[in-house]
Amino acid sequence: MSRNTLLKTHQEKLNKRYKQLAEQAYNLRQTDHALSDDSEFKAMKLLHKLNQIKFLSREYSQSIS
Repeated sequence: MSRNTLLKTHQEKLNKRYKQLAEQAYNLRQTDHALSDDSEFKAMKLLHKLNQIKFLSREYSQSIS
């Protein structure tokens, strides 16, 4: 597998997990604030990783061109 393909599959997996955590945080907001905050924090960490992967993917594609 190429590096770009690996980055894309990893990005898709993290994006799916990010959406799950964000939805969980939203749903728990009214009932359990601590658990909601924990889910939101994990979602923010994943979003940071997704931004890093997007940057690496863009950098890799530019270096090939």
